[in-house]
Amino acid sequence: MSVPSSAATAPVVVKIVISGGFGVGKTTFVSAISEIEPLLTEADMTEVSRGVDDVHAVAGKTTTTVALDFGRIHLDASLMLYLFGTPGQDRFSFLWDDLVDGALGAVVLVDTRRIEDSYPAVDYFEDLGLPFLLAVNPFDDAPRFAIPEVREALGVGPEVPIAECDARSRGAVKGTLVALMEQVLSRRLRAMAGHAGA
Repeated sequence: MSVPSSAATAPVVVKIVISGGFGVGKTTFVSAISEIEPLLTEADMTEVSRGVDDVHAVAGKTTTTVALDFGRIHLDASLMLYLFGTPGQDRFSFLWDDLVDGALGAVVLVDTRRIEDSYPAVDYFEDLGLPFLLAVNPFDDAPRFAIPEVREALGVGPEVPIAECDARSRGAVKGTLVALMEQVLSRRLRAMAGHAGA
């Protein structure tokens, strides 16, 4: 029985999660790279969120993700990524398990003005055992730190890649996603080699 040529050339679809603290640039990241109109669940911030969502470092922020962001990008003809952005506020963290289900890896965006906001995402993916990459989003007014300083501040080992990624730049976002996929592949190959040697 022959396989139709369209099925033979269909790309592999991979689910990737974009995570991080409130206002770190997840929606911007997904919007910058998606080849389709992204699905964004942005809502205006209201008085109800005052005192609940810490906006001191993102004073100009007027909207927030209340469920998820979704986009899609072909990295090449053989690989298509579905991108799921998580909401950043603690009050929406109950959605994370469903959004992460079936994902092969994650990008955790970091804002050096509020590096402590990255701890919950780092802890979550470490506990889950899901490969992740840290992407420092260089906000214009944010202090700049060397990668080893960011690594030390977040308490992650050398196995976790860290890079700078301007979430507004399609090229930077694509480079970050390629780096994540390389990490995922490398980890899988090491696991396969370990099983073969057992």
